[in-house]
Amino acid sequence: MNKKWGFTLSAIVLAAAMAGCSNSKTNDSKEIKLAYVAWDSEIASTNVVKYVLESKLDYSVELLQVDAGPMWAGIADGSADAMVAAWLPTTHASYLEKYGNDVDDLGPNLDGTKTGLVVPSYMEESSIEDMNNEATGKSVGYEIIGIEPGAGIMQSTDAALKDYGLDGKWKLIESSSAAMATELQKAYEAKKPIIVTGWTPHWMFASMDLKYLEDPKGVYGGDESIHTIARKDLKSDKADAYTFLDQFNWTPDDMAEVMVAIQDGKSPEDAAKAWVDSHTEQVDQWLDGTE
Repeated sequence: MNKKWGFTLSAIVLAAAMAGCSNSKTNDSKEIKLAYVAWDSEIASTNVVKYVLESKLDYSVELLQVDAGPMWAGIADGSADAMVAAWLPTTHASYLEKYGNDVDDLGPNLDGTKTGLVVPSYMEESSIEDMNNEATGKSVGYEIIGIEPGAGIMQSTDAALKDYGLDGKWKLIESSSAAMATELQKAYEAKKPIIVTGWTPHWMFASMDLKYLEDPKGVYGGDESIHTIARKDLKSDKADAYTFLDQFNWTPDDMAEVMVAIQDGKSPEDAAKAWVDSHTEQVDQWLDGTE
């Protein structure tokens, strides 16, 4: 991945970023604000959407990097126009329950995602239940390397610790998606044991031999989808952007192409441009009816 992604911003920083800007609900100009969380998957998808909006529909796009909670809140209150980063039905279930009546769910833009606890395949452990073994706990210092504290996967992992009787001994370490991946790479190269919060699609599964720990209690749910969420009234005042966002849909393999390009050193902007420019037929389908 591009080596140093900044940590996510707090709701306070989001408010500061909005200061002096007119509310999107009353802004009929060719400007649009996209909120996203700094996960490799969402960095890829959001930059692809940004490039299409700018190069095909002549929008000026502002990206707002925030935590999951402020991302949903920003769409609900109109300080952001849309996001393509809602993991449903499980990971962001609490946010959908809180804000669902105040946003428009445009449906999945990517199917076949998954979240859970991930380990290198060279580790013998195969299930979350194996973490009750003292040897397993000692091998990793009773730590799970997590990501941003507001992420749904962190909430699910807190629940897993309770449901599997691991709370009290085990600790979920807050960090960022970039820091988590870095720690995983270091451990993997040294063939050391490590447990992280993980999800697919993610470039790390292409570059390392990894596996999910089985979740017999179903705490993390099954396969999920990533949804596009728009603010209310976006359809009426930015109809072309709404139509494109509603039709934006791609596959995990598509997303992986962009993520791997970024991990190999391309900027998110250049990786997005290269993908869009080489998939014109698919992009044309997203834009059908925008003119």
